Amino acid sequence: MTAEAFRKLALAQSGAVEMAHGGHPDFRAGGKVFASLGYPDAGCGMVKLTPEQQAIFIEQAPEVFQPCKGAWGRGGATSVDLAAARPASVKAAVEAAWTNVTAKSKRK
Repeated sequence: MTAEAFRKLALAQSGAVEMAHGGHPDFRAGGKVFASLGYPDAGCGMVKLTPEQQAIFIEQAPEVFQPCKGAWGRGGATSVDLAAARPASVKAAVEAAWTNVTAKSKRK
């Protein structure tokens, strides 16, 4: 998977917009980040999963999904190795991340 394919998956989510922070692109819905590109390097993406979702994705494709470093990773932030990724698994992870942030917005 390429960074551009990841970007297209993220922007295909309802209400998704591309912005930037920390020098790399991120994807937001309702003002909340659900995915980003380029961290820790250009070959990676990130999806904001729950810790339970993260465990499932890592179990299914450990060569693709890994927890981000530190507290963010323990909270569900999950690194995606784009070169090793299959589009279907990344699509499922991006959709889960989008649902996570939009569900939180709807509860308020």
